[in-house]
Amino acid sequence: MIASSQKHWSGDVAELLRAGDDFVLADVDTRATPGYGEDKDQAAEDLAAGAAELDEYQERLFARSRVDATNAAVLLVLQAMDSAGKGGIIRHVVGSVDPQGVALTAFKKPTPEELEHDFLWRVERRLPEPGYIGVFDRSHYEDVLIGRVRSLAPPDEIERRYGAINEFEQRVADSGTRIVKVMLHISHGEQRDRLMERLERPDKHWKYNPGDVDERELWPKYMAAYQTVFERTSTDHAPWYVVPADRKWYARLAVQHLLLEALEDIDPQWPLATFDVEAEKKRLAAS
Repeated sequence: MIASSQKHWSGDVAELLRAGDDFVLADVDTRATPGYGEDKDQAAEDLAAGAAELDEYQERLFARSRVDATNAAVLLVLQAMDSAGKGGIIRHVVGSVDPQGVALTAFKKPTPEELEHDFLWRVERRLPEPGYIGVFDRSHYEDVLIGRVRSLAPPDEIERRYGAINEFEQRVADSGTRIVKVMLHISHGEQRDRLMERLERPDKHWKYNPGDVDERELWPKYMAAYQTVFERTSTDHAPWYVVPADRKWYARLAVQHLLLEALEDIDPQWPLATFDVEAEKKRLAAS
């Protein structure tokens, strides 16, 4: 069962997008819209309807955590090549809920203090509290992606990290946090077009980084690194979902759907009043 706003989806969307045992990243059509047969205009309507439901679910989750001793939370992990649309997901999907209940972390290059600790140290400190939707804009997976591609750590250390990540995410899931790991997958050509748009529009120059072109030259290595990530860390307690992202409208709708599924699985209910409602009505009316 999924939220009523998602009526235009077909099949088990999570399974369609999940990186399972036989998943091959190279086989993904980045312009495809798995499970969704409608057009961009209908998608805009569905995204708006889903936003209202996502907002209510988030408020119920937050309200419940303020009253009951619940550990329930949601963690959205966003990974992608540059310009794949992580910012759009944060603005148009996560941004539709009350910001009081959202904990956003954009992981950058580790600081000297962070480098003194294990790579998961800084990540664990930013896990969402009960009642929150946590969002990682990039994450601990940078340590086995760019870390591998750029040889920022020895091969045996990169190898160790896959197991450390699985153990870490198992603990997080066991604590009551639903983990939704999403890779927004765009094509090499689509990335070029999006980066070119940033260069052609003065209002987008601030988003352009010359280093993005350097990273493009390593595209095959990054795709191989992602493939290994899916093979080693897509687990039952924290599966990976690969979302075709050449069509921004589809990617936003798909991530919203995955979040709604996670929240519906938690099924947070409005907390019951801890006082006599009728008595309080009388007191308030007489005041």
